[in-house]
Amino acid sequence: MRPIMDVAEDLGLSPDAIIPYGHHKAKIRLDAIRDDGRRGKMVVVTGITPTPAGEGKTTTTVGLTQAMGRLGKNVVATLREPSLGPIFGIKGGGTGGGLSLIEPEDEVNIHFTGDAHAVGSAHNLLAALTDNVAQRGRIDGFRPEGITWRRVTDVEDRALRSIMTGIGGSNNAPVRESGFDIVTASEIMAILALSRDLQDLRARLSRVVVGYTNETRVADRTPITAEDVGAVGSMMSLLRYAIQPNIVQTTEGQPVIVHAGPFGNIAHGCSSVVGDRLALGYADYVLSEAGFGADLGFEKFMHIKARFNGLEPHAAVIVASVRAVKYHGGVRVRDLGTPDVEAVQKGMENLTHLIGMIKSFNLPVIVALNHFPTDTPEETAILKQGSEEAGAFAAVESKVFAEGGAGGMELAEAVIAATEADDHPEIDYAYAVEDTLREKVVALAKRVYNAENVRWALPAGRTLRQFQERGWGDLPICMAKTHLSISHRPALKGRPSGYTFQLSDVRASIGAGFIYPVAGNIVTMPGLPGSPRQLDVDDEGNILGL
Repeated sequence: MRPIMDVAEDLGLSPDAIIPYGHHKAKIRLDAIRDDGRRGKMVVVTGITPTPAGEGKTTTTVGLTQAMGRLGKNVVATLREPSLGPIFGIKGGGTGGGLSLIEPEDEVNIHFTGDAHAVGSAHNLLAALTDNVAQRGRIDGFRPEGITWRRVTDVEDRALRSIMTGIGGSNNAPVRESGFDIVTASEIMAILALSRDLQDLRARLSRVVVGYTNETRVADRTPITAEDVGAVGSMMSLLRYAIQPNIVQTTEGQPVIVHAGPFGNIAHGCSSVVGDRLALGYADYVLSEAGFGADLGFEKFMHIKARFNGLEPHAAVIVASVRAVKYHGGVRVRDLGTPDVEAVQKGMENLTHLIGMIKSFNLPVIVALNHFPTDTPEETAILKQGSEEAGAFAAVESKVFAEGGAGGMELAEAVIAATEADDHPEIDYAYAVEDTLREKVVALAKRVYNAENVRWALPAGRTLRQFQERGWGDLPICMAKTHLSISHRPALKGRPSGYTFQLSDVRASIGAGFIYPVAGNIVTMPGLPGSPRQLDVDDEGNILGL
């Protein structure tokens, strides 16, 4: 690895703007963000609807960054921070793979610069202060049963999904039913990712709703905020460094900004606004990865992150694989390595839909075909031809896992060509800001999820009307749904059509600045698998098992 100060200097950052955390990672001061009009080109990297095994989106992003560096481009990747939960669960690390890694991968994956810990501390401090205010009756009409703010931890622990707090006597009160979410599902994490600066962070924190007063009529209940319980200043003190983006490097030495890690289905699943803004002021190209498939990560990148922060992309890369297409053609995960031309032809419906969906935003789409050793030339040819017939600007095989940047040169050239074809694409969003919340949901259901109509559970419909009446109707939608299907049902593979998109609940993240309807059963506290990942250290303190 190169010294991080050298990586930052090559990008054009002043040494005064860098706060080193050891030799190979650092934070960047917010005053290094340039607002002088210099701006690189933004490329959003998304993916096909993933299989449970994952299809290599981060690996492709890193490898593409390396390939563009080999072409002489000043390029930066901006990625989410990995979460400890998946690292010890099924997914493992979140730093790419093979010869296309974020370095130092052990430090990025484990603790990093402490951002997730700061988010968890701020979130749980707010929970404690809210409980204290409710127990002592400091706000008229606000009692413990009106609290909606849960606690968080960064470990997958199914035993904490539903708990009772405050048992053991009046000194431990208030007694109430509550639970834990994983840190990445915290609204504070979403706020950290969306805040433009410290002032914006403070304003968003002050709007966080922690509960409601206990009037008999739901419509009469008043939202209680973090500002009301006196928590904002103390939370700011815990997050003052966490809002600074982190810089590390690829295997081949290009800069990578890794910052913030909101959940891809319960939140918007993208890295930070400050990270992208900073990168665009120094780089020719910024490759920003969006979480999960294009029906989640890309759509939320566009409507929640880009639209309100001047981060509209010039092009989109969608990562696909023969394996993923076969999965959507009906093949079981354990059989994805077995050649099956018929399943590839059938599963192409998923990729075709997502290409069309991205193009509907008036963006050029480049398909990155992430190569696996079990792919056959015939299967790969079907993907290339099908992608181009669906309107992709190009469909290029990528071998960055095995070859690093050298395996992504053709992909890099295609991305550069796509961004030069239309220097300033005019984005066609799926809905207008002034549309009602219901209209926004219907627009997403039809255009993005390919549904015929939408059905709301009665309580969710009433809550939606109340949100609209409270003046929250101008907020964007952040759909909470499965990542394993473009629909709300994980079992519906490929391109479901003619179905009813069903909403069971709707919630508000006013601080983050979005409304999130819930489709299906969304678990915000995952559980560990039967065989959790085992990590260890050697005699020199190096992490083993990643």
